Amino acid sequence: MSVKLTRGLWLWAASLLLALTFAFPLSGWQRGSAALVIALVAVLAWRRAGRRAARLRRALSFGGEVSLPATGFQQPVVLVCGDSQQELFGALEADNPVLRTTAQGCYLRVGEIERLPHLVQSVLAHRPHWEGQLCVLLIVNPGEHRDAAQLHGQLRTFRHQLALARRHGAALPLLQATYVPSGLAEGPWFCWTAGARQPDVLDAGARASLCEWQEQADNLQASALRLRTGVLLESATAWVREQVQAHLVAREVRDPAAMAVACAIALVPEAPGGVAGNLWQQWLHDRTALGEGALPAAGASTRLPFPDPLLPLLPVTARDTPLRRAGVIALWLFAATLLAALASSAWQNRQLARLVGDDLRRYLAIPQTQHGGQAAEAALSVLRDDAARLDGYYRLGEPAWLGLGLYQGERLRRELLDAIASYRVPQAVAKRMPEVVRLDSLSLFAVGSASLKPESTKLLISALVDIKAQPGWLIVIAGHTDATGNVEQNLQLSRERAGAVRDWMQRMGDIPDSCFAVQGFGSSQPLASNDTEIGRAANRRVDIRLVPEVGACLLPTLAPDGQNQSHSAAVNL
Repeated sequence: MSVKLTRGLWLWAASLLLALTFAFPLSGWQRGSAALVIALVAVLAWRRAGRRAARLRRALSFGGEVSLPATGFQQPVVLVCGDSQQELFGALEADNPVLRTTAQGCYLRVGEIERLPHLVQSVLAHRPHWEGQLCVLLIVNPGEHRDAAQLHGQLRTFRHQLALARRHGAALPLLQATYVPSGLAEGPWFCWTAGARQPDVLDAGARASLCEWQEQADNLQASALRLRTGVLLESATAWVREQVQAHLVAREVRDPAAMAVACAIALVPEAPGGVAGNLWQQWLHDRTALGEGALPAAGASTRLPFPDPLLPLLPVTARDTPLRRAGVIALWLFAATLLAALASSAWQNRQLARLVGDDLRRYLAIPQTQHGGQAAEAALSVLRDDAARLDGYYRLGEPAWLGLGLYQGERLRRELLDAIASYRVPQAVAKRMPEVVRLDSLSLFAVGSASLKPESTKLLISALVDIKAQPGWLIVIAGHTDATGNVEQNLQLSRERAGAVRDWMQRMGDIPDSCFAVQGFGSSQPLASNDTEIGRAANRRVDIRLVPEVGACLLPTLAPDGQNQSHSAAVNL
């Protein structure tokens, strides 16, 4: 991928990360810090991509002025090794790679076999998406070699270098081709795949078996020529299998076998780069009747055809162009960002629903009879805060981290408003309890007596006005004395005085007996010290107070016989 596309992807990723910060409930300074970190990482990635591309170009540059095909090129890219380099590519200089592009593919010259791994690495550095398009063509011509042992050594070297080149990640399928001089005009390609015993004939885009090709001759002369070609081809095929293929797949070599996808032989007019006493002449002399007379005449053209008919046999898988790959990566980055934003929004909405739901359930768990209490008021205050928050979202729009179509706050807001509107402060069910009415015993009774004085009537009427009997309230009358005298006598005297006040109030106020409770405490509950006359006077008293009690002070009802009955009797404590 080019440096421009790499940098573009980094900028796209930085933009998506910046947008993703709004999918989280961050504060202003947190979002600013995150943006600063993202920008810093993007700048570092931008500079690193440029330095890496420059370093890679320097380390893996092509020699000379070689321009690879466009990045969108999707045909096979063939690395040509072995013989006939000059006959295929023309005049060469040093080991500079030379390109030739045909209708079927692109051919790249490999000057020395040892340069094959470096050349593969260089191509992949500039066109990494060509990994599935690279393949290797090994050309072995018997007319260019005299020493069979030397040829076998070159084949083992090629096998080793091919194994090294494949370590860079490319499959590098192998084609093996041989140009054999026939003295005839340029003919078709004879090709066979692994395991095939007879070759197929590739001619003018058509493919036929050798027998079918021979039967397709138009006349007797053409038939004889093809018969002669078949004899020569059989000999060439035997030489290739014995002298080339056997050494590419031999098990005694430690390197992996270099099994060819397809092997092909082309019969050409003259021997390309032929030398006297070459292996092909030796082979013909030893095994056939076709001697040196089968070699072409001198001066014929030595320009060799590229094996274009073989390229469709390659298992080439053209990968996407860098621009398309960058687009796919950008789309995946966007999808991942959107998924993260959706996950964050779902989580935040879930947390919001849980928070508001817990507050609402806590409020609804309080009975209505307790409304107006401290717990109900605290729960209602929390609901009002939640409603104010959701109402702000309703008016101004929900924040980004709750959006993306997952916001459920409007439903929660309506539930909160309904709960708040249903709150009612209960009315008071009873009047405020009156204060204790305290009467001086000496103003009501004579010393040591429990009989009311005649002049005490006015004081008792005033007390009766303050104490109003009503259902559910009990009138408690308690008598008290000072510490002078016998304790038992004082206790009995306090009870009798309280009873006397009760009898008067019951008689004068027409109050049922069930509304009263009489108590006598003697000198056990003094208000002041009994050591002084003032303290003893304060302790001699009759206290009257109202006490709430279920079933107290019931009004008399009319019995079936017409008589009035009371639900309860006076209580003497």
